[in-house]
Amino acid sequence: MSFIREITRAIRITLLLWLVTAIIYPLAVLVIGQGLFPFQADGSIMQNIDAQPIGSALIGQVFISEKYFHSRPSAVRYSQGRKAKPTGISGASNLAPSNPELINRIIEQANKLQEENIQPLADLIYTSGSGLDPHISVKAAQQQVERVARARDVKEDEILRLMNKYTDGRFLGIFGEPGVNVLRLNYALDLQDINRQPS
Repeated sequence: MSFIREITRAIRITLLLWLVTAIIYPLAVLVIGQGLFPFQADGSIMQNIDAQPIGSALIGQVFISEKYFHSRPSAVRYSQGRKAKPTGISGASNLAPSNPELINRIIEQANKLQEENIQPLADLIYTSGSGLDPHISVKAAQQQVERVARARDVKEDEILRLMNKYTDGRFLGIFGEPGVNVLRLNYALDLQDINRQPS
């Protein structure tokens, strides 16, 4: 009799834990997230002036054109182009510091930057741990200002003003370093070009 009672108790506890952890808790997080932080809960998706999604402010993207600030390199392949299906992949290459493949990639990236008269800073050469870092350091962005200004035929001061606007400060004012959100900055530069065109 006590054996059946213990089995019944174990089943009730299992069902109760399942109800709390698989239904109540996820629903509470969903409701709180959507109620208080809908933009962040939906992936921080940025849209252009035509209300089309152009990317997430929290996930790095590749920018190739000289008109854009280049993001931090990634060991994973970012989705390229508006029609590309998002990969949803994150992760590092897991190559050891002594691996010739990693060393060659770093040397190649450093040489490419030096050809563009850009100081090969760490966040322009090394990939981030997640592979999805949306920010570059202020110094790395400053290294690219001249190239972007020349490609867009604008004054560097205009770009520096936007760069300062899209620089996120330290978390809680003390943790980490300020970083420039590359997607936000590049989109602001495109909007500035649109506004500058004669109607």
